[in-house]
Order: sequence, then C-alpha cells, then structure tokens
Amino acid sequence: MEFFLDFSLIRNILEQENQRACGEIRNLGVLRALESSQQRHDARIAAAPDVGTLACRAGCTWCCYFTVDVRAAEVFRIVDVVEQLFTSAEKARVYAEVRANSAALRKLREGERVTRNLKCPFLSEGRCTIYAARPQSCRNYHATNVAGCQQSYEEPGNLDIDPDFAPGVYQSGGAHVEAFNTGMSDAGYDVNAYELNCALDAALSESGARQRFESRLKPFIGLSGEEVAAEFDGLEP
Repeated sequence: MEFFLDFSLIRNILEQENQRACGEIRNLGVLRALESSQQRHDARIAAAPDVGTLACRAGCTWCCYFTVDVRAAEVFRIVDVVEQLFTSAEKARVYAEVRANSAALRKLREGERVTRNLKCPFLSEGRCTIYAARPQSCRNYHATNVAGCQQSYEEPGNLDIDPDFAPGVYQSGGAHVEAFNTGMSDAGYDVNAYELNCALDAALSESGARQRFESRLKPFIGLSGEEVAAEFDGLEP
C-alpha cells in the first residue's frame, strides 16, 4: 500500500510527545510516564482523520495470536496491572500461559517466531484483559480490512500478506511511540525490543530484573533484546 508521509504531522508529534515524555520521565518516573503516554497515544489515534476506516472492533482477535515485541518498561507496567487488578485465579492462569508460551518460543530457531501463532495470555473470552496497559505494538496494529488479519492468522508462514491500514493512524501512532522511546533512551533506559511472553517470564523469574531496569541497566539476564531503528528519525520532505 502506497501513501505519502505527512511530514508536518509527524514532526509535530515527535516534538510534542518527546518534550512531554522527557519531563514526565524525569518528574514521575519511567513507568508512570509510560502510563501517561499511553493515554495520550490512544487519544492521538482516536483523533486521526482516517480512524473511521478501521475494521478493528471488540471481539475481533486474529491479531491476538501474532508475535508481539515489547520494551522492558511495558513489561513491568503490565506486571503491575496484573498484580493490582487480577484475582489469584486469573494471575495463576495468565502466568501459567506466559511460562508455557515462553518455553515454546525459546525452542524455535531464529526467524521462526514470526511464523508461529500463539494465543496471547491476556486474551480471555474475546477481549484483552490488560487493554489500558496493552503494549505499543498492539496499540499501533490496525487494519481497514479484517480479511488480511484473518489470512495472516490462517497462513502464519506467509510473510507476503500485507493487510490494508490507515496511513493517518499509522503515522500518528508510530511517531508517538518513537518520541516516547527516544525520551526513555535519552534518559538512559533500555529500549531494546523483546518478545512479550519471554520478557514477562524473565520479569517474573529473574531476581532483580526491575531493579536493574530502574537503575538503567540491562534488565533481563537471560534475554538478548533487539535494537529498533527509528522510523521517522531525520525526516526529509
């Protein structure tokens, strides 16, 4: 799908969100700053001019079986939400699924993970149980035709499928995420990408993971994260 970048929109979002994120990371701490940024993220996407073209609706869960990359800050925010809001039975179910998914994914060779469908541990009865704290990858995954999402689910090995998306939503969400992550990076926090289940497993099982993150060290001893290149850095009109 071809589209034109809205340079003015992207630059404004990058500047506004990075300035706000840097201040909140400094004054509130990185996890509270992330929560605040996620609320702005949702509002920004809701205000995109083409948001009405999205096919995403409650109960549509094809993408809840796709691989999800997260930053460490998102992982610890999710753990906090689970610990604060979930019942003991819900926590036991979620953590058991996290461990099972992590074990399955760790056995895969490099490149195989993206072709493997696994139910997200937070999907229950057709809804996301951590919706307010869902990762940035989930916030930015939108489609204007559900058929592409269904085909990706049914043919996980077919990497040529390109679901239709809304350019305005994509650019608004992508620029917002990039601005916040730049703020985290500038403050010295780890912004590498990790697979959701494996990172949650590490956060729950590795002693001192949160303390290492908050001390601006590599949080997960047993995981090697991947650097993510800035998509909108150095835009040229």
